[in-house]
Amino acid sequence: MLITCPTFLILNVVKHYNPRLKNSIYITLLCFLTTFIGCKEIEPKSGKKQGMFSEAEIKIRKVRQDSIIDKYLKNGAWRYWVYSQEWQSEVDKGLAQDSTIAYLWQQKAMPLIKQGKYEIGLEYIDKAVKYDREEWQDYRAFTKCIFAKTYREAIIDFKDCKKRYGNAYVMDHSYDFYIGLSHLQLNEFEQAEKVFKMDFDRVIADKGKDWLHHLDLFYFGISKYELRKYQEAIEIFDMALEIYPEFSDVQAYKAICLSKFGRKEEAIELDKLAELNGKAGNTINEDNVIYEKYPYQMQWKK
Repeated sequence: MLITCPTFLILNVVKHYNPRLKNSIYITLLCFLTTFIGCKEIEPKSGKKQGMFSEAEIKIRKVRQDSIIDKYLKNGAWRYWVYSQEWQSEVDKGLAQDSTIAYLWQQKAMPLIKQGKYEIGLEYIDKAVKYDREEWQDYRAFTKCIFAKTYREAIIDFKDCKKRYGNAYVMDHSYDFYIGLSHLQLNEFEQAEKVFKMDFDRVIADKGKDWLHHLDLFYFGISKYELRKYQEAIEIFDMALEIYPEFSDVQAYKAICLSKFGRKEEAIELDKLAELNGKAGNTINEDNVIYEKYPYQMQWKK
């Protein structure tokens, strides 16, 4: 709460006019003046507080922002190569018209992130989150996990998303999936296993086994593998292979687990099959794998 300048002036006059004014009277006068003269928040220049727009004003604002998006994205940036300066220039023109359009900030950030320019890209994503948290915070958390690899920050962001919106999905996977993956990358294997197990149980309870995702199972199995629970890892890997039989990365790690039990010939044969499938492109098939190598993804020489 800010006290306006006139209040301070009046208090100073009173104080200096009678220096021997008793403390109790001075305090009472201070409270009175603060409450009735200076006790108000300084309003934004617009004269309106956030959230005080009428429904009609919100509709007008949306129409205006949509027209800016049409002009500078659909008929502007999207006509150019995504990594070009022209793309960035058109987005900047839109932001010059209205810097509160979160989608413009995300579109400015996206090509930079895909080029590995994480620091500057995330600055722009922060702007998108500032103006539309519900739409873009999980995207920022995903970017931190898969691209920037700032896993502790990703965990913080995803946990905040869970608190606000529940365990929702971004890029086809739950928030808990990315939290588990981040713990895995921080070598916090027990915590990773715990999160993956919780997410696994949730999917089974809510939707059934058919809704399990092969990549979720891969990393769940990896957490078991890292904890040297090789038999449990094999069981999880087998579930992933039921969904995606040619999944080379799963086959490779299953082969390692088999070798731990002395099943050398079986492990060698499976490893050879993994290499063949890997060279054929049967690996992690997430959309963003063309930009980033995913954790534990095998690299096969062709």
